[in-house]
Amino acid sequence: MREHRILPGYRLTLGITVGYLSLMVILPIIALVAQSTHIGFADYFHQISSKRFLTSIRLSVLTALAASVANGFIGFIIAWSLVRYSFPGKKIIDSMIDIPFALPTAVAGIALTTLYAQNGWVGSLLAHIGIKAAYTPLGIIIALSFVGIPFVIRSVQPVLIDFQKEIEDAASCLGASKGIIFRKILWPQIMPALISGVSLSFARGLGEYGSIVFISGNMPFKTEIVPLLIMTKLEQFNYAAASAIAMTFLTISFGIMLLINVFQAINRQKYVTK
Repeated sequence: MREHRILPGYRLTLGITVGYLSLMVILPIIALVAQSTHIGFADYFHQISSKRFLTSIRLSVLTALAASVANGFIGFIIAWSLVRYSFPGKKIIDSMIDIPFALPTAVAGIALTTLYAQNGWVGSLLAHIGIKAAYTPLGIIIALSFVGIPFVIRSVQPVLIDFQKEIEDAASCLGASKGIIFRKILWPQIMPALISGVSLSFARGLGEYGSIVFISGNMPFKTEIVPLLIMTKLEQFNYAAASAIAMTFLTISFGIMLLINVFQAINRQKYVTK
């Protein structure tokens, strides 16, 4: 018996989906794997076990993690303020949140370097208290925070907008305090979206290049992240080594994102069962 579907075009839309994902995602990954096999196992192991690579991947993960956690905290406050309060210039601020999406990352990197260098507007103030931002891991975190915070805000905003405030009012009438209302009613609704936004910010930070290339200084063993190391290998025309490093970094990044998604699914199920 032929199965009837509510929406027409199942085979066509599924074919387009599989074809597009194969062309834009799967085939490039296969090409990356094929390119990385051009070097022998000994050379591959040498590339991924070198101190330079291990230092850069540790820096990439830690700075992306620090920036995403900061974005999660600040992004939630900004989203809350934009949804729950009315103030002059609210629409302008809301529109400015999407600037990192539209602004070329290299331009953002130059602007941030100019701003946070020791002779910059903010950098000179930080220098007075002994903090150096540009050409340090702190500068990388600042750049990653800039490009990643819209993911958090735009993930949390729709949840806050769709939330029915009458539920809060009913809980308040029943004697619940503001802390209990937030912890028991609001937080279970917000947390999945917040984790999604933080995860997207973290993923963007792992692969970010343009906004970091200037403010980091690209100093090996100090401020060189993995994308910068890959670009260095490409500039040396060592395509096989660059592909090997990229493939290893992609595998590690995918593993981290998979763990985050599993954690998010477990927490979502926990709140659903409650």
